[in-house]
Amino acid sequence: MASELEPEVQAIDRSLLECSAEETAGKWLQATDLTREVYQHLAHYVPKIYCRGPNPFPQKEDMLAQHVLLGPMEWYLCGEDPAFGFPKLEQANKPSHLCGRVFKVGEPTYSCRDCAVDPTCVLCMECFLGSIHRDHRYRMTTSGGGGFCDCGDTEAWKEGPYCQKHELNTSEIEEEEDPLVHLSEDVIARTYNIFAIMFRYAVEILTWEKESELPADLEIVEKSDTYYCMLFNDEVHTYEQVIYTLQKAVNCTQKEAIGFATTVDRDGRRSVRYGDFQYCEQAKSVIVRNTSRQTKPLKVQVMHSSIVAHQNFGLKLLSWLGNVIGYSDGLRRILCQVGLQEGPDGENSSLVDRLMLNDSKLWKGARSVYHQLFMSSLLMDLKYKKLFAIRFAKNYERLQSDYVTDDHDREFSIADLSVQIFTVPSLARMLITEENLMTIIIKTFMDHLRHRDAQGRFQFERYTALQAFKFRRVQSLIFDLKYVLISKPTEWSDDLRQKFLEGFDAFLELLKCMQGMDPITRQVGQHIEMEPEWEAAFTLQMKLTHVISMMQDWCALDEKVLIEAYKKCLAVLMQCHGGFTDGEQPITLSICGHSVETIRYCVSQEKVSIHLPVSRLLAGLHVLLSKSEVAYKFPELLPLSELSPPMLIEHPLRCLVLCAQVHAGMWRRNGFSLVNQIYYYHNVKCRREMFDKDIVMLQTGVSMMDPNHFLMIMLSRFELYQIFSTPDYGKRFSSEITHKDVVQQNNTLIEEMLYLIIMIVGERFSPGVGQVNATDEIKREIIHQLSIKPMAHSELVKSLPEDENKETGMESVIEAVAHFKKPGLTGRGMYELKPECAKEFNLYFYHFSRAEQSKAEEAQRKLKRQNREDTALPPPVLPPFCPLFASLVNILQSDVMLCIMRTVLQWAVEHNGYAWSESMLQRVLHLIGMALQEEKQHLDNVTEEHVVTFTFTQKISKPGEAPNNSPSILAMLETLQNAPYLDVHKDMIRWILKTFNAIKKIRESSSTSPVAETEGTIMEESSRDKDKAERKRKAEIARLRREKIMAQMSEMQRHFIDENKELFQQTLELDASTSAVLDNSPMVSNMALTALGPAQTQVPEQRQFVTCILCQEEQEVKVESKAMVLAAFVQRSTVLSKNRSKFIQDPEKYDPLFMHPDLSCGTHTGSCGHIMHAHCWQRYFDSVQAKEQRRQQRLRLHTSYDVENGEFLCPLCECLSNTVIPLLLPPRNIFNRLNISDQPKLTQWIKTISQQIKALQVLRKEENTPNTASSKNLENMDELQFPEGFRPDFHPKNPYSESIKEMLTTFGTATYKVGLKVHPNEEDPRVPIMCWGSCAYTIQSIERILSDEDKPLFGPLPCRLDDCLRSLTRFAAAHWTVASLSVVQGHFCKLFASLVPDDNQGDLPCILDIDMFHLLVGLVLAFPALQCQDFSGISLGTGDLHIFHLVTMAHIVQILLTSCTEENGMDQENPAGEEELAVLALYKTLHQCTGSALKEIPSGWHLWRNVRNGIMPFLKCCALFFHYLNGVPSPPELQVSGTSHFEHLCNYLSLPNNLICLFQENNEITKLLIESWCHNIEVKRYLEGERDAISYPRESNKLIDLPEDYSSLINQASNFSCPKSGGDKSRAPTLCLVCGTLLCSQSYCCQTELEGEDVGACTAHTYSCGSGVGIFLRVRECQVLFLAGKTKGCFYSPPYLDDYGETDQGLRRGNPLHLCKERFKKIQKLWHQHSITEEIGHAQEANQTLVGIDWQHL
Repeated sequence: MASELEPEVQAIDRSLLECSAEETAGKWLQATDLTREVYQHLAHYVPKIYCRGPNPFPQKEDMLAQHVLLGPMEWYLCGEDPAFGFPKLEQANKPSHLCGRVFKVGEPTYSCRDCAVDPTCVLCMECFLGSIHRDHRYRMTTSGGGGFCDCGDTEAWKEGPYCQKHELNTSEIEEEEDPLVHLSEDVIARTYNIFAIMFRYAVEILTWEKESELPADLEIVEKSDTYYCMLFNDEVHTYEQVIYTLQKAVNCTQKEAIGFATTVDRDGRRSVRYGDFQYCEQAKSVIVRNTSRQTKPLKVQVMHSSIVAHQNFGLKLLSWLGNVIGYSDGLRRILCQVGLQEGPDGENSSLVDRLMLNDSKLWKGARSVYHQLFMSSLLMDLKYKKLFAIRFAKNYERLQSDYVTDDHDREFSIADLSVQIFTVPSLARMLITEENLMTIIIKTFMDHLRHRDAQGRFQFERYTALQAFKFRRVQSLIFDLKYVLISKPTEWSDDLRQKFLEGFDAFLELLKCMQGMDPITRQVGQHIEMEPEWEAAFTLQMKLTHVISMMQDWCALDEKVLIEAYKKCLAVLMQCHGGFTDGEQPITLSICGHSVETIRYCVSQEKVSIHLPVSRLLAGLHVLLSKSEVAYKFPELLPLSELSPPMLIEHPLRCLVLCAQVHAGMWRRNGFSLVNQIYYYHNVKCRREMFDKDIVMLQTGVSMMDPNHFLMIMLSRFELYQIFSTPDYGKRFSSEITHKDVVQQNNTLIEEMLYLIIMIVGERFSPGVGQVNATDEIKREIIHQLSIKPMAHSELVKSLPEDENKETGMESVIEAVAHFKKPGLTGRGMYELKPECAKEFNLYFYHFSRAEQSKAEEAQRKLKRQNREDTALPPPVLPPFCPLFASLVNILQSDVMLCIMRTVLQWAVEHNGYAWSESMLQRVLHLIGMALQEEKQHLDNVTEEHVVTFTFTQKISKPGEAPNNSPSILAMLETLQNAPYLDVHKDMIRWILKTFNAIKKIRESSSTSPVAETEGTIMEESSRDKDKAERKRKAEIARLRREKIMAQMSEMQRHFIDENKELFQQTLELDASTSAVLDNSPMVSNMALTALGPAQTQVPEQRQFVTCILCQEEQEVKVESKAMVLAAFVQRSTVLSKNRSKFIQDPEKYDPLFMHPDLSCGTHTGSCGHIMHAHCWQRYFDSVQAKEQRRQQRLRLHTSYDVENGEFLCPLCECLSNTVIPLLLPPRNIFNRLNISDQPKLTQWIKTISQQIKALQVLRKEENTPNTASSKNLENMDELQFPEGFRPDFHPKNPYSESIKEMLTTFGTATYKVGLKVHPNEEDPRVPIMCWGSCAYTIQSIERILSDEDKPLFGPLPCRLDDCLRSLTRFAAAHWTVASLSVVQGHFCKLFASLVPDDNQGDLPCILDIDMFHLLVGLVLAFPALQCQDFSGISLGTGDLHIFHLVTMAHIVQILLTSCTEENGMDQENPAGEEELAVLALYKTLHQCTGSALKEIPSGWHLWRNVRNGIMPFLKCCALFFHYLNGVPSPPELQVSGTSHFEHLCNYLSLPNNLICLFQENNEITKLLIESWCHNIEVKRYLEGERDAISYPRESNKLIDLPEDYSSLINQASNFSCPKSGGDKSRAPTLCLVCGTLLCSQSYCCQTELEGEDVGACTAHTYSCGSGVGIFLRVRECQVLFLAGKTKGCFYSPPYLDDYGETDQGLRRGNPLHLCKERFKKIQKLWHQHSITEEIGHAQEANQTLVGIDWQHL
């Protein structure tokens, strides 16, 4: 199709490009009917520019549209060239003092917790950094897109409304001036014309609903038959469904379908087919058919291409208008006028109204464009913001109803603009008074919840998905109500009062529908069949919690409003209680001579509801009467006398009894729904307006009635009246062998009831109930939370109730009650309670859950024991009640209360006769304590003429009434004090008696006659002393016993260590940790240690015994015995890489013989150090494989290891492994033959080796040429002069046992397979190279770690590292025995030729491109293959030494060639020593050899310094290598860290201290070598600056530098757009911590194909950057992501902490985050140590959910 289009398109372009904007504008200026002219122009050109084919060309369309369509408008508007016109307008304009920046998705926003009027007031990053708020307590979040920056809005900030940038613009805005004065008359007229026409056109075309015809004035004559099949977005169908359907409907590839789906999701619609009507219609029917099964089908329309064209241009126009008004406030004002001007049709006909009311019909892209326009126009112009707010409020009901049925999320709906309007205090007030907004919102809300029961209460049936969806939508109305109420008025007008109270009436109507909803009845007999729906009601309650609190706050601000509201609320409550007595018979209760009339009602039999918002609101208002003292100022205006306390307390009491009965297990058969309701009733999210208010309501009731009456009603509701009113009922009860459950239930109910009394008297920390302020209340909450255990900041915040601004008020008081402890490397900062606050601890604090209470009790008793105090937890001293509640305390000394106390104590005294519980007694003791504290307070604060009416002490000293004369409470306490079965409570009883005596003293001292102390006290004192002594004695005995046991244990431990020595020295041989032992042995101590060469220190062979972790058998490691192996993990690594962009094109053909010095990708081997028999391991691995096959048949869960790739977990420590390394004895001792003759010097040795190599090469050639004439061959053989003693036909015998050989092959093949990413092939000639390379690379990476941490080279290494290095080196040295001899010899020849030129070997890398340590390891380990055929008496050691010297010389030349010469001022002072002179001489030689291309000669001192620094890493690696290869212990100097170890290293490695001597000693050959090295063409290119080379020493790789403040990362990520989908913001921007690249993770757009699978951007990046391992930071979530391969990954805690030492994964809390250097270092260390994969393995084993995540899609 495209081919036919091409020529036509080109022709069009030409005609379009000739169209001149200036001429068109001139024509328009002359026109009489401008509208017609413009419309004709659009009708003609728009279809020619837009929608010319199946795929859009946005760049081309925009260019043409600008030229042909928008250009003329700009000319017309400016009256001149817009390039000059617009800048002029901009200059005349005064810049706005509002910022108004619209947020992109994911952009950081900041809100100041100290100064913002509410949490929706936010700043963009730029304004924030320039404002005063950056030093305040701020909160940082990422925007969901769509809001805008409030900088410059004085109503949004209590202080500091302007940042520095916008402050400059505020200087002249004293009087509000008309922005139009800056524009000339004709500009205004022209702008008005063009805006009116264009805005109308855009609105008309976007809200156009016909699919195949245009509005009349846009129709054109010749219409083509081209249609689009247009697919629209909805929030119901998933990506997968859409992709699948599209593949079927328009048979496209999956990639294309993903592209379509992504665009639909982003822009809201996309054409999926282009062609004639029939062709598109067919696709539509397939899509509809395929998606209509479960839900409503996807929305698809077949639209004529010209309509789509005009709509696309309509959107372009709106964006253009938004840009144009940015030039001048005047233009903005004109656009607002045009938009809000009433049209011809009256109400709702303005363009703005038309757009708003059609909002839910528009697609996502169109919505966001016009919302942006509204924000940049209407909301930025203060005059029109107000007018727009009024239009919005007038249409509020329609907009909300549209939203509820709309299939798009809130952020794409116009209803979402409510947050921009309602949170402005002045607008909100105006809308309440003028538009009655509160009532409208509540009424709209009520209209959507139509399901009611017979009593008119809300009824939530079982939810269908649709209802639940609708209910979620309706809840957003509550947010709007919250926004309107969020800023409280300071002065009230009569209008505001009236309208607020109207709103309050509507609100009471809402609460009335909730009062008593979801009633429940106790299930008896069988379990409930269907769990009733309870969540909806609680969701409603939770969402309304803040609104209810805010309503009360508003009422509290004005006395008249408060009084009115109180009356209204009371009236509604009376209505709810209308039939208070109907059907419930009145009964009379009497105890202790008091009687009261009430009704018969059993919670356990009748209906009861937990939802009582009206009662609770009244309780809140009642407290406010007390707090604001209205109750005392205007008692005559309040209906307090009409209150019926029994009516007030009835429902809250039922609710609390319900909770008690649930705790007692009486409602078990009602299922989980009830348990959950009770949980939420007490939960911190709801309790403020539920449980707390019920307690207040009971307190209100008790304060207005006789406490005896209250207690009797309470006993009756708790169904305990019988027990306490009938004497001896308890005895009867326990003797009639009653059901054990019933006894248990009654006990729990008594405990609960006593607890309730404690709460009613003790909870006076709400301002208005007690004489306290709000901070006291929070302090008390915090004290009680911290008495359970120390807590982190976030835990504490979660346990405190938040207000509507998400504040808990904790920060202001926390310092007073707690200390902060900073976190270490892991964990978080903790708050600990200050010891002096412990005395305020109340065991029966009403917000404790059961579990918390017992934990707190435990913790507090423990504390007291530690401080050597007695363990009583007496009730704390309480603040006095407010006058309105003052009579409450009398409940403690009422007759019924005393009767209850006496009864319980009596049960405890005769403890066998009754069913009672200790916690019951504990509660009674607590109540007695409270009463004593109360009396003491009264006595302390008493004034002369007042008599203290609170006489609890007298009442408890009196014995009980006749007939049965029970002893007094006091007497019973004294009896109980010594009861052996009450040991725990002894201290408490003692405390009570002590306090009683203290009060008695006070009373007596206030009366005249001093009376002698009563017997009781003396008796009590003495018994107390006895007690103390007894306790001390017991403690002493216990201590001695403990000490004895400890001594026994340490003795046993010592024996164990002696008997199992090998276990404790499991790291064998010359392990770093046991090297100290070796140093003491006489042989080693006095001589210098040498690691290699003929003079190598000989160490006696140590026998080595190891134990297999699988079969526990011990075995000696021998050459001929069965193999023992270490679990190992081989991985590719780029940790040391200096060039990550290198990529092996074809691994099958790649030759890894020479490692480039950029170490672009190495093979690292690690081990956990656990040893097994090879055959045990084989069995174990087979079983793992078998298990894996079984698992695959059963279920497709991933494991944390990939068996197909040979992975397994170490059987002992579960460390991820993928192969095993055999344990060997030092292999060199096995191959070494005795030295016979004098060993040759370097020059001689090189000659000999070269001859041997030549002989081998001729032989190889012979073997490879076909035998034409064998006779001739034989003659040649004779001519071939073998060097003396060289026998190339000799094949040495392999000394190793079969099992060891097999393991050598196994590990070699594994290294080869992983290192090259190829299929295993043990015959491949590259296997030995990979083994040597892995050995070299692993040693290099360990040397790097030690250097970076400044640790000594041979300090105490961890055993696992030590074992791993030893086994790896020995393995690499022995591997040649299982490889083909000729292959290894071939490698040696090639490696050797790179240093000593050889005519036969072409194409070798130049000296600058070889990593010398890899070369050394290769040469040393391949050398035995040559040496085993040499019988001339040259030893292996000599070879090692010469190879080492040769490579070292090459390395020195490498360093000198690449050393950068920065001149140093210090050189003159340093006298040149021999090293400096020697280096200078060498440098001169190089200078000559390179043909003077080398830079000028710097000072000798400078050169020597460069050589020393450059060669250090190489020497350290060599020392490690030869130490592990030859087993020579390390010199003690290298075991401690200190200054440079250069000399010691040289001695250990038998090098001269002046390295340049190597060149001087072997003068004759070095000259030749240097020449051959320097004549390489690459060296020349490097010196002439045509290529780079690595310089030495190589820098350590570090992870990237992260910014100190996390928000700069968020900002960077929010500016990052997805590289694939043009300019679209990435949803999950992810930062690679290794190279700093930002990636678009977890999205379809950036998936790429890797080894035949689709993988996400991060996984793909790990392969290019970390050869399969990656460390990322997910910026929006603030979490670190580790990936390894496609199936492994885990999340790791991020290195960013807030001020409280906590991480914030998911950025939920929004506290400012700062980089913690230590934690970042820890991540870097994991990376350096190659432990990322291991870390992932451990994480996945520990947490199975991690295994199920599709890591490859990240």
